[in-house]
Amino acid sequence: MTHWPGNKLREKALNHVMQHVHYEDENTRYICIGPVNKVLNMLACWIEDPNSEAFKLHIPRIHDYLWIAEDGMKMQGYNGSQLWDTAFAVQAIAATGLIDESASTLKLAHNYIKNSQVLDDCPGDLSYWYRHISKGAWPFSTADHGWPISDCTAEGLKNDNGGFATYELTRSYAWLELINPAETFGDIVIDYPYVECTSAAIQALASFKKLYPGHRRKDVDNCINKAANYIESIQRSDGSWYGSWAVCFTYGTWFGVKALVAAGRTFKSSPAIRKACDFLMSKELSFGGWGESYLSCQDQVYTNLEGKRAHAVNTGWAMLTLIDAGQAERDPTPLHRAAKVLINLQSEDGEFPQQEIMGVFNKNCMISYSQYRDIFPVWALGEYRCRVLGAGKK
Repeated sequence: MTHWPGNKLREKALNHVMQHVHYEDENTRYICIGPVNKVLNMLACWIEDPNSEAFKLHIPRIHDYLWIAEDGMKMQGYNGSQLWDTAFAVQAIAATGLIDESASTLKLAHNYIKNSQVLDDCPGDLSYWYRHISKGAWPFSTADHGWPISDCTAEGLKNDNGGFATYELTRSYAWLELINPAETFGDIVIDYPYVECTSAAIQALASFKKLYPGHRRKDVDNCINKAANYIESIQRSDGSWYGSWAVCFTYGTWFGVKALVAAGRTFKSSPAIRKACDFLMSKELSFGGWGESYLSCQDQVYTNLEGKRAHAVNTGWAMLTLIDAGQAERDPTPLHRAAKVLINLQSEDGEFPQQEIMGVFNKNCMISYSQYRDIFPVWALGEYRCRVLGAGKK
């Protein structure tokens, strides 16, 4: 590639690539979508011109990813999960019914969520830059990051099959994974629809419909119905859904059932919900609760934690699923057992223990969501208190 015409082709290709590098940098305030392309983009800018303004702007944003742990410096897999954790925490607090006691906290959370919304689309011809609309969306972390996430938002990333992907539409074919250069990550070449993203979109649109029943009602209903059908179509034969962003079948099944309930299905009317409940009941530990290993993600087969121990987060997800599916009306005993497990796991200061890592992406890479250990047990116990113990009471 050092001689004509190869050198001219290479020069043109490099210029084209650098245009896209700069576009990504500028539209994420030099954070970039994640740490891998952050490093690569910064290196590309340095090679292009070590004294460039672009390279200088990259430097201070390195600190968005780095942090010091007990055993040395770490680099995060993202610039944080601030919006994501805040949204879950608000729902957990609301589930307890302790709104007045938490008013100041909820007000701060509301302000953070409001201020994190993406207010503009990226500039230029979005199709040329392989980008999607982002105005009105929410990111996973901070407003500066800017990339819209479907399950942090709602409508906007729906594919023809009714499912929702993460960042963008599914633009190409799954066979491209044959040239996946990564040795660790699976399914990274294109964006896929997921049960989690699709479920979150259904829930958001269902809530929106209640508040604004007259706004594009036909479009909203069609989107919800098509997405719910997609959710049903990807349910596994054992009644579970594979969770791609946490461990694993307890997580995916929570989203699957929550989506169908939001779409108007019930335990009585939906075979999919009944199968999902049967699946969860079959995985309940003998003393109550659930504990799922990361091996479920890797092997795509439900695997208990070593020693068949309960995990506070898995137990929370399973409880939330069963409560939404009306388990309290049929037989609340599994919910009583699970609640007892969670209560016994709680420490004197109110926190729950940091057990095995519960986050994951691309099947093999584990992510530590440190807030999950408190958010989901509180959420589950809140729903249990109000909807199981308080059922029928005023």
